[in-house]
Amino acid sequence: MVFPYCSPHQFNEKSFALFGGQSWARPSEATCHPGSTRRQDMSRNLLTRFAAILMPVIVAAALAGCGSAGVQAEPASAAAERMPAGGMRQLTSVQLSKEMSPGINLGNTLEAIPAETSWGNPRTTQKTMDGYKAAGYKSVRIPVAWSQYADADNNISPAWMARVTEVVGFARQAGLYVVINVHWDGGWMNHPTYDKQAAIATKLAKFWTQIANHFKDHDDHLLFAGTNEVGMEGTWQGPTPEYAAVQNSFNQTFVNTVRATGGNNAKRHLVVQGYLTNIGYTIATNTLPTDPTPDRLFMEVHYYDPYNFTLNPDSAVWQWGANATDASAGETWANEAWADEQFRKMKTHYVDKGVAVIVGEYGAYLKSKHPGIAPFRKDWIRHVTKSMASNGLVPMYWDTGGLIDRATGAQIEPEINRLIVDATC
Repeated sequence: MVFPYCSPHQFNEKSFALFGGQSWARPSEATCHPGSTRRQDMSRNLLTRFAAILMPVIVAAALAGCGSAGVQAEPASAAAERMPAGGMRQLTSVQLSKEMSPGINLGNTLEAIPAETSWGNPRTTQKTMDGYKAAGYKSVRIPVAWSQYADADNNISPAWMARVTEVVGFARQAGLYVVINVHWDGGWMNHPTYDKQAAIATKLAKFWTQIANHFKDHDDHLLFAGTNEVGMEGTWQGPTPEYAAVQNSFNQTFVNTVRATGGNNAKRHLVVQGYLTNIGYTIATNTLPTDPTPDRLFMEVHYYDPYNFTLNPDSAVWQWGANATDASAGETWANEAWADEQFRKMKTHYVDKGVAVIVGEYGAYLKSKHPGIAPFRKDWIRHVTKSMASNGLVPMYWDTGGLIDRATGAQIEPEINRLIVDATC
């Protein structure tokens, strides 16, 4: 997790427990007619028959329409009929995305350094994933660190690979779609320069060859995401042509590597990212990697605008949106219209062209110094989530254990979970 939007507004630098103590620089940016008994019996028979035929369709359409941006997913039974033995359905990324919304992050866990529980969360169990599913989530993004579990030649420990597999299994057992990635991982990818390009690409390919081969028999409920928030260390400015070219090349390395492993990976849905996962930078500088398999790519961006409201606990900004009453307590540049425009642009540039979009991280959080933020936070979550979904994007809320109790699966903030789920329906 880093902060995706860089505006002409002021810069701030803070450390947050929310991010595992990392320091991030971020800009503040039926009418009935009587008749004979026979007629009534015939009508009842016809109604019964029609109900038997139509009810499954109606129910399936209602369920599929949740977060579908007006495009209905096919009934599960039809999808199952089209599922080949290997488990890869003939679904485009945009079609698949309709089944994933909304999503949630297993944040500050498998990507924690130096160990899974180092950033304050317990070991993930089946109860965690069952809790996500019970709350209404359809997918889970699992950030993963790999370097600390690899040797000097970047060979990943079998024990760690088994642990990641176990957690993926928990999610699949719960009926969730799963996205795994190479997350921050100590920041070794955050040098998108020509002099570092080859070495980073070699390590990235080594990791993804192992990960892809290990998971190659999993079906299309498992997605791979190549990187996370790659950008030049220490700067939130737009990329230079060099930085953009190198970051784009990492996406291509990822796609080439996974496809080369064959099996189900030849058709697996893959997630690539824009520069710093910033929407503006992504549209301006990112090119889609060449993929021998058509219509199986997702683009990922993140959204935390405005930063001083959503993430900065020391900021005096605690109001947001049309219901704000104090101009000095808000930043109006990133209100509803701004959010709507950002997601509309992603729809126009990607979804409408057959490339699905995941908003892999987004969220707004409470501030102990400003308890009055609570209703405005709800407004932000409701509007932003709904706007993403209405534009055909998959919202995946960044959670580090605040929404669902990781040990029991119980809901900690049921109202927020309901806001997210309802906003995608």
